[in-house]
Amino acid sequence: MDLEIDAIGLLCPLPVLRLRKRMEPLNAGAKIRLLADDPAAIIDVPHFCSEAGHAFVSMTETDGHLEFIVQKG
Repeated sequence: MDLEIDAIGLLCPLPVLRLRKRMEPLNAGAKIRLLADDPAAIIDVPHFCSEAGHAFVSMTETDGHLEFIVQKG
């Protein structure tokens, strides 16, 4: 993993905004782990990836926390 972003406690749209800002300087192909607990992130993160040309690799949920893996396009 090239970067981990902790967005626990942040509400929509802040997890996606933090993801976008923090992955900007990374090279294409970099993998990012985003941790969030906002239920809207289930929709927002894949949508952001689709719109921005990034690969949505996976999403898992454990104890109310969501873990997204994204690969920069």
